[in-house]
Amino acid sequence: MVPTVYKIVPAQLWLEAQDNGQFSGAPIDVADGFIHFSTAAQARETARLYFSGQSDLLLVAVDGASLGAALVFEPSRHGDLFPHLYGPLPLSAVLWQKPLPVGQDGLHVFPEDMV
Repeated sequence: MVPTVYKIVPAQLWLEAQDNGQFSGAPIDVADGFIHFSTAAQARETARLYFSGQSDLLLVAVDGASLGAALVFEPSRHGDLFPHLYGPLPLSAVLWQKPLPVGQDGLHVFPEDMV
């Protein structure tokens, strides 16, 4: 079973994706040749390492199963398997998007219903 996967994205970049009808990735995704995602267990560490202190972010939940063979789990940080999407993200695969605010402790506050 393919899990829900998550993308942390600047709100402005996501608005542009909605205007375009698909998300082609952030600059790092374009440079790497795939869209970086995290599982629920990996998302908090991804936020801490790559988005520390950044506000105006969204957490986008995506139905991993709907992405088919374009979604590949590959070794990355600490040898963990991370979901990578080879191709654009169709907005039809998005389950929800929610703000990812920075808490008083400086860490991002994730939604409680994240699975």
